[in-house]
Amino acid sequence: MKEFIYGRNPVYETLRAKRRDFFRLQISEGVQEKGKLAEMLQLSQQRQIPVERVPRARLDKLSDSHQGVALEVSGYPYAALDDILENAQKRGEPLFVLILDTLQNPQNLGTLIRTAEAVGVHGVVIPSHRAAGVTPAVVSASAGASEHMLVAQSNLAQTIADLKEVGAWVVGLDQNGDLVGASHDSPLQGALAVVVGNEGEGIRPLVKSKCDFLLRLPMQGQIESLNAAVAGSVALYLAYLARHHS
Repeated sequence: MKEFIYGRNPVYETLRAKRRDFFRLQISEGVQEKGKLAEMLQLSQQRQIPVERVPRARLDKLSDSHQGVALEVSGYPYAALDDILENAQKRGEPLFVLILDTLQNPQNLGTLIRTAEAVGVHGVVIPSHRAAGVTPAVVSASAGASEHMLVAQSNLAQTIADLKEVGAWVVGLDQNGDLVGASHDSPLQGALAVVVGNEGEGIRPLVKSKCDFLLRLPMQGQIESLNAAVAGSVALYLAYLARHHS
């Protein structure tokens, strides 16, 4: 399956990551070929990728945020849970996994993958069905971070069981959970999996029942909750700080 990645950061990171097959780079006619675009052209030359100058209207059909560049590539290379475990071992770090339970919004998925990559998560696990996959829109929302992140599609209940077998705590974000910092700081250190639920319904009951702890973020304002991408990003940074402080 072929698809187009669009936008300067997503295309640049896709070329850098070298995890896909590359077919052609399309650049809008008249665009100034300098800066990051010049680097893309250099990478394309190194990888012997054909470069086409095309009317801007052709790229407009892909997205209104193409920024004058698109890259035709093979489909997203999903990983397996074993790849994520091996990644942690290679880096000599306690396991750090993000589990996303049936997120539907590509922007939320991309944002969380971007945050996960920034804080050193070893891999992201999403359901095989009823959830957004890593589409070009997700790559764009992640600013290309998805190309450097291991993302696995799996049965989440089984994945949680497998993670517990290797000694990971599984912490779910839930509005009815214990307040972060009140009594359960320790689960954010060491081998850890953070579970973030669906935008509307949160974590599904079966997945929630498999979590070791349920935590909620402190809220002092008038609104009752944060959206999935923001809440998940805050939780990942709290875990990052706890792990590095320890």
